[in-house]
Amino acid sequence: MTVQRYIHVIAGFFILFSLALGVEGSPLFFSKWALAFTAFVGLNLFQFGFSNVCPLGFILKKMGVPEDKISCAS
Repeated sequence: MTVQRYIHVIAGFFILFSLALGVEGSPLFFSKWALAFTAFVGLNLFQFGFSNVCPLGFILKKMGVPEDKISCAS
């Protein structure tokens, strides 16, 4: 997998997990404050769309995860 795919997978997991912890009807409910993490991930994805800067991407690149060579934008 590539950096961009890891970003999508990890962000999707964190959103679903924090929703499970923050929604009162969930069997995993912990606190409504878990939804703040959902908002944080969403805002990070939003700014990534405009700036193409993602802290997780920097971490993954340092760990040696390969980048996309071909993307639909090129």
